[in-house]
Amino acid sequence: MNRRLFLLAVPGTFVALRAGAHHGWSSFDETQAFYFEGKVGALRWQNPHAEADLEVAAGLALPAELARLDVPAQQATVDAARILGGAKPAPRAGLWTCELAPLTRIAAWQVPEPRVGDRLAVVGYIRPQSPELRMRAEFVIADGRVYPLRSLPAG
Repeated sequence: MNRRLFLLAVPGTFVALRAGAHHGWSSFDETQAFYFEGKVGALRWQNPHAEADLEVAAGLALPAELARLDVPAQQATVDAARILGGAKPAPRAGLWTCELAPLTRIAAWQVPEPRVGDRLAVVGYIRPQSPELRMRAEFVIADGRVYPLRSLPAG
């Protein structure tokens, strides 16, 4: 193979492999939000997004105040009430991998970093056709406060 052609092709291959390793959000069903709450079993505070493993127990009930929680104004005007108000309990018990947001967005919202063993509550979306228990968090709920993960804070 021509050396010049090889040098041009190799970097593109690595970019394609890296992009393929990080999936998009389109595989998550955004037509139904679910409420997850459980004990953090593991954390991966990394890019492209942080992840937490949540041990969700059977019979999880929605908190009565979920639909009435205060959310940041920029999210309240979009769809927070619909998402929080329409959330259902987690569809299955088990160890769920919870995909959070990029670390820069988590830091911008000042989301408190959970620790292994802490309880964590999130509202998000599942991958319905996947055999693995994986969800994407739309909101983290900590100390009665809602942290949206889809956008950066206004201002």
